[in-house]
Amino acid sequence: MRDHVWQIRPQRNGAKGHTDTATWTQTVAERASPEWVQSLSRRLITAGIAIPVVLAMVWFGGWVTFAGALTIMGLGIFELDRMFRKIGAQPLTSFAFLVGLALLVGALFPTLRTLMQELTITALVLGSLSWLLLRRQAGTALMDWALTLVMALYLAWPLSYLMTLRGNTVAYHLTSGGLTATDGTMRFWWLLVVFFGVWAFDSAAFFAGRFLGKHKLAPNVSPAKTWEGVIGGTIFAMVAAYVFTRPIAPAVAWYHIVALGLLISFAATVGDLAESLIKRQADMKDSGSFFWGHGGVLDRIDSMLFVGVVIYFYAALIVHGV
Repeated sequence: MRDHVWQIRPQRNGAKGHTDTATWTQTVAERASPEWVQSLSRRLITAGIAIPVVLAMVWFGGWVTFAGALTIMGLGIFELDRMFRKIGAQPLTSFAFLVGLALLVGALFPTLRTLMQELTITALVLGSLSWLLLRRQAGTALMDWALTLVMALYLAWPLSYLMTLRGNTVAYHLTSGGLTATDGTMRFWWLLVVFFGVWAFDSAAFFAGRFLGKHKLAPNVSPAKTWEGVIGGTIFAMVAAYVFTRPIAPAVAWYHIVALGLLISFAATVGDLAESLIKRQADMKDSGSFFWGHGGVLDRIDSMLFVGVVIYFYAALIVHGV
């Protein structure tokens, strides 16, 4: 999103008090400028390619989901490394990747998950500090250590929860009678709640903020975001939560739908702003250019990372075990 916020302000015709339709139409047309339409077209084309790939990873689970998560983590760590080095840091990128890999392997094998988490966190904290001591570069050592921790945990930790939420079984298998549900069905749909909830929130927030935005949400971090965008996104996140919880339990109470919509809205906004803060620190508009019209990998998954963790715990502790 651009850094300015458009505002619709209809003009009045003096004493008559009628809306100046021409001015209104002109203002809306300015918001839908050719540049904006072109940018939107690129976004739609990229989304049309990326969404089926993501859904395939969700559908099959297991090693397919692991491969997707590992690819996302690797690309994301590369983008973080580039941003961190712009501010003068020298994080242990390879070490962070290995720690992240171990966390994802733990999520792939549930019986190893707790052990792998304990081992990787211990190795991350103590191993990275020991490595930096051996490197003997005291000038930025503390910053390098802190950003190594961030690099490893910011991506791999939330992705491990998304993998756990999905599970290792294919959601359906083919029989002579058609598609038959397996034990992984509930997990499959919970992950769709995450993905479509975030996509619905982001899309609605994008359009609501573009055409209705007046009140800035966090001008010092992300000037383009508005409260109107958040409200519009929250409404559509609730709609997505309603649609994709139907297969889990058709009688999911209305307050769960509201809670899920609010949680998606809150977590997606915090995740987006957190990544914006990193980019602002590095003086970068986008984290990368991997997705045509969408920026980098981190630009696309920043909201998803936070939402996945929140929905995992809501599903496990409030609705039912996963």
